[in-house]
Parts: sequence; structure tokens; C-alpha cells
Amino acid sequence: MKLSVVVLTMGNRPAELARAVRSALDQEHVDVEVVLVGNGTDPVGDQAGAAPFDDERVKTLSLPDNLGIPGGRNRGVEASCGDVILFLDDDGWYRSTRLGTYLRDRFSAEPDLGVVSFRVRDPEGGRGERRHVPRLRAGDPERSSAATTFLGGACAVRRAAFDAGGGLPEDFFYAHEETDLAWQILNAGYRIVYDASAVMFHPAVLPTRHGMFYRYNARNRVWLARRNLPWPLALTYLAVWIGMTVLRERKPSALKPWFKGFAEGWRKPAGPRRPISYRTAWRMTRTGRPPII
Repeated sequence: MKLSVVVLTMGNRPAELARAVRSALDQEHVDVEVVLVGNGTDPVGDQAGAAPFDDERVKTLSLPDNLGIPGGRNRGVEASCGDVILFLDDDGWYRSTRLGTYLRDRFSAEPDLGVVSFRVRDPEGGRGERRHVPRLRAGDPERSSAATTFLGGACAVRRAAFDAGGGLPEDFFYAHEETDLAWQILNAGYRIVYDASAVMFHPAVLPTRHGMFYRYNARNRVWLARRNLPWPLALTYLAVWIGMTVLRERKPSALKPWFKGFAEGWRKPAGPRRPISYRTAWRMTRTGRPPII
């Protein structure tokens, strides 16, 4: 079983990128390749002949335009040949050199396992962020569990499951693209797990640092529901998120772009509609996260 590590970069973190690539190449006793995708840039620039980028196991792909996170990762998957795809942020890294063999053995032993979502650890020793634990009861990041979504930059996905789910929705550009794919992977009969034993290190950063966060967050939630949920569940899901957002944010500086994005999600095409079955929705509910929240 071969592993392909897809690393998406904007070319603005050369030292961090080298660390990420090195951590993937250092995996022991496993067949691994690294696919570097430059989103609108050359991923390595004038460092192509320097370690670790000079390793024959490293492929580079320069995209002429920034396709967003899902588009860039999809191009990386297309250029890869592994049976299991790992998505790694360019400022993240694997400290353990045995992660690859652990994942290989787990995917080999569990043919219905579609996705492993990793535990993200703060290199400064902090507890980590709740949003990095993809379940409702996120207080204990050291507890593994079944899940209904996964972390896009800290995961391993079986290629067959990725293909069955239709890949990442490229129009999303940023935010909730993993959940769109996750729901389709579940609908195809695969399982998703959060595995606290599979660890990626990543600096603690807030998603709100991105200027488009609130707009894309709202727009893509509408698209997510329109594309994937039966209409009774879709309308309930969106009503719940309106209430939660108003209670959480409260500030006009956050709510104004959020509601603008929410309206945009209804106004613009969401892409092909593939509603999951009520059986899948019940599986998600039994897992602990019904598809209304």
C-alpha cells in the first residue's frame, strides 16, 4: 500500500514547507511519495535542487492560478499514485516517523475505513483548539472516536473513498469542502474516524485571520446543505446555523459578511445535488452528530 502526501502551498513559507516535506519523507518502512502543489506559484522556486526537494520521491506541480484549497488538493490527488492520500498543510509536520506504517496497517486491516482525521497538536505545548476535534464533544482531544467529517490539512483518505465521494468541491474555494466530501464518503458506505494516535503538529492559528472567512463560511454552508441534504434536513441545518452564528458572533463586523455570504449561497449555483440517504443521516446521528448541526 503506497502513501501519497499532498502538500498545498502558496510559496510563502519556504522553511516550513521544507520541514513538512522532510517529515513526510522520513516515514519509515513504508512506500511514500510527496506531491507539492503550488497554488498559482512554483512550489519550490530556486530550491528545486536542494534537500529535501531534490528527493526522487518528490513531485512538483505548478498551477498557473490559485484554484483555492479544494481545487489545489484535487490537482495533487490527480498527480499522485498512492492508495492512501494524506493532506498536509505546508506549515504542519509529522513528528513521528512511524505514522506512515500505522496508517498503512490500519487501512489494510479495515477495508471500510474511508478517512482518518488526525489529532492536531500545538508545538508550543498548548491544549489545542476545539475545532480541530471533528465532533460535538470536543473537550478531550486524546479520545478517539467515530466522526462525520475530518480536518482537511490533517488527514488520510483512502483513494477509493475519495473517488466514491467525488473529490473536493472546487467552487467552495475555502471552508467546508471536507464536510461535503465526508458526507458523500459516508453515503458510499465508508467510515470516518478521529484517531488521537495519528498526530500532526501545527501552530495555533485562528481561521478568522482570513478576510473572507465569514462570507465563505456562510456561503459554503448553504451550498453544503443544498448539495447534500434532503430538503427537510437542509432547511433545519441552515436554521440551526443561523441561530448559532447570531448567538456566537453578535458583532456586526462578523454578522454582516456572514449574512451576505448566506444570501450568496442561495443566489448562486451550488453545483450538482446529490442528497445523502436518510439511512446515512441516521448513521451520522448514531455517531453523535446528526446532519442538522
